[in-house]
Amino acid sequence: MNYGNKTTLAQSFVIQGRVLKALILREIITRYGRKNIGFMWLFVEPLIMTLLIALLWGELRAGSFSNLNIIAFTITGYPLMMMWRNAANRAVGSIDANISLLYHRNVKVVDTVLARMILELCGATIAQIVIMVALITLGVIGYPDDIFYMLLAWFLMAMFAIGLGLIITSIANKFEAFGKIWSTFSFLLMPLSGVFFFLNSIPENFRSYLSWLPMIHGTEMFRHGYFGASVITLENPYYLFFCDLVILMFGLVAIRVISRNINP
Repeated sequence: MNYGNKTTLAQSFVIQGRVLKALILREIITRYGRKNIGFMWLFVEPLIMTLLIALLWGELRAGSFSNLNIIAFTITGYPLMMMWRNAANRAVGSIDANISLLYHRNVKVVDTVLARMILELCGATIAQIVIMVALITLGVIGYPDDIFYMLLAWFLMAMFAIGLGLIITSIANKFEAFGKIWSTFSFLLMPLSGVFFFLNSIPENFRSYLSWLPMIHGTEMFRHGYFGASVITLENPYYLFFCDLVILMFGLVAIRVISRNINP
């Protein structure tokens, strides 16, 4: 039901969905173009990167790291890390790249940021599904123990990526140099996110500090869902969910604050 020129909540969601869809399609065309394989680079690029890392680890560390399938270990950690890192990195600069679109009444600052991050999340998700299905079909890795738990971990880390991207974009909008700093800092966070180790293998005095990092719980969850009881993981899904809500709330508030000073 309409009240004057206002819209209902359901209508607002429909409008929001259309705006995000249009921005995502525009982002695909401007980033990948219409030549060669076009938008398929969205998931082919992370797919190739993940495959190269998995094969490299398989060749260099197979049999010397542990009796665990090293390829399975790699593809249950590296793509998850690439998802939140790339989503946050791509979000920086999204406002300036789409500032002319803010002349449209229904396009808001937050829409331009979300569109880029959703695109990255979709690409990482497709790449993860394709590579796991392919390797399972070829018999390189086994079947997951708990797919639902893996999906839950992926969803929680997607929430984390969106909240983090909103915060990073807000700070970079105020301090331009922060975008460059974050790119380097996020690279340093890679080895601390649990990509190359299980939290249980870390000495207890260091483990307590690493446990404060939300992303390490997402990695532990994802690997627990795949390997099941054959590995020892120390994840805390409730802590990760709580961090997601806090980061997302701060991100939305920060974007709202900087939106007041952005003029198309």
